[in-house]
Amino acid sequence: MNRPLGVILAGGQSRRMGGGDKSFKMLAGQSLLTHVINRLSPQVERLAINANGDAARFADYRLPVIADSVTDFAGPLAGVLAGLDWAASLGAERILTAAADTPFFPLDLGERLEQAARVGDTDLALAATPDPVRGVSRHPTFGLWPVALRHDLRQALIGGTRKIVVWTDRHNGATAIFQPVPFDGFFNVNTPEDMDRAKALLQEYFH
Repeated sequence: MNRPLGVILAGGQSRRMGGGDKSFKMLAGQSLLTHVINRLSPQVERLAINANGDAARFADYRLPVIADSVTDFAGPLAGVLAGLDWAASLGAERILTAAADTPFFPLDLGERLEQAARVGDTDLALAATPDPVRGVSRHPTFGLWPVALRHDLRQALIGGTRKIVVWTDRHNGATAIFQPVPFDGFFNVNTPEDMDRAKALLQEYFH
């Protein structure tokens, strides 16, 4: 089975980081986006960035930039749909998504999601970590998505669906559990304090 295409979801509004493109914030000499590209690239056949506005600001990354086709800031699901439409134009069957503000997500993300999908007899899977209250805490921007469901997703978005798990549950999406050891790899950078923590994690675990 061929590897999926990769889509980095960079469409967030970054209010808690002062606005602008959070993915351009620097972590140890590289942008958050570069860290994400370096982790996702080995897991996929090709890579694109989902972002809205002027695509030229991503020119240095030399990757396709795909905008949402659903307006009014429909959230990450709109980015997933944009990725599925891009993949369909290339004849691909699946995409693997990752958030642009999460520099330490697992290097076996795609492999583990594919395993969960096979076990669950589905084509759709999301990442999750254990949660002491809810049992599991899903990370819905990290998923394996089938191109075959893109028209269904489009209709769901037009109908007002915004929460990813509402739509994935409707299609019996599987869950891949990742243990948060030695730390939660799905930790994302939302605030300046989060950036300080990311720098500390990088120093402790990646040097």
